[in-house]
Amino acid sequence: MKSSGNKPRAGAVRKARKGPQVGSGGQGRQALEGKKPTPKAEDRPYHPAGKAKLAKDRFVAAGGTKRPSSAGAPQRPQQRVSKPKQTDEFEIVTGRNSVLEALRAKIPVTALYIATRIEYDDRVKEVMQIATKRGLPILEVMRPELDRLAGFDSVHQGLALKVPSYEYAHPTDLLDKIIASGRVPLLVALDGVTDPRNLGAIIRSVAAFGGHGVIVPQRRSVGLTAAAWKTSAGAAARTPVAMAGNLTQTIKAYKERGVFVLGLDGDGEVSLPDLQLAKEPVLLVVGSEGKGLSRLVTENCDAVVSIPINAATESLNAGIAASVTLYEIAKQRALGKKK
Repeated sequence: MKSSGNKPRAGAVRKARKGPQVGSGGQGRQALEGKKPTPKAEDRPYHPAGKAKLAKDRFVAAGGTKRPSSAGAPQRPQQRVSKPKQTDEFEIVTGRNSVLEALRAKIPVTALYIATRIEYDDRVKEVMQIATKRGLPILEVMRPELDRLAGFDSVHQGLALKVPSYEYAHPTDLLDKIIASGRVPLLVALDGVTDPRNLGAIIRSVAAFGGHGVIVPQRRSVGLTAAAWKTSAGAAARTPVAMAGNLTQTIKAYKERGVFVLGLDGDGEVSLPDLQLAKEPVLLVVGSEGKGLSRLVTENCDAVVSIPINAATESLNAGIAASVTLYEIAKQRALGKKK
């Protein structure tokens, strides 16, 4: 008679192996005891402390010295002193007039790009002559490549210059040079103008009407970019541009030197035809088309000038307003010389 109860499940009972049993060879004991003493952090090359030690050893081997550390302070890996970044920043100046004027002014140039099968005129011939005489690299490229280099919205006319980033003058140094030359200063400062085309147009007007330079703030303002170079039609090569770290402080410094600061605003209390200060040393400050002059700048102006315009026109953009004002100042100065 079979016994009642559950039968053991097949495979649930481990069968003993026949023959001699092979031991673990001591592996179990080693696992319990540990393999070897753990190396110090600085002796492990993959550990941050180990990398720091290797770097310090290389530094000492190269003749360096250790920096003194505060007593009791934890030793930190020596940090590498960052060197001035070697940037590849550059601007691309496009257009035949801009390229020619830039070369005539002998600004630093890295390379001249010329489109294949370009149609030569007097400007292109002179550009090639100057570039060859100066030993500049002349690179002939296909038009699609020149389009990409100059920007697809730029009309390069088959010519482009690669130039280092613009080196701005200091506002005080610029004023000193003008005074030393015996000229009556006439400069334009930008307050919140961010459109490079406006900057280019203002530079062109300054050059056209006998001005001596342009001042741009370091912040919240456009700089002399390739678009500004293009719009200036080459005038940027002969009209200095200074950068002010603080426009308000620059205005105050100019006033201390006897320069009259004229703000240009649609709500100005002085009408441009009635301006009495045109023959004096002048710094004309132009605000943005939307916001106009900032409060601090307005408070430091000797006078705020407005341009009479048709009531149907809301305002003029910064470039046109500066041009009209510069023309009026130049006209009054010319009339003063004739008397």
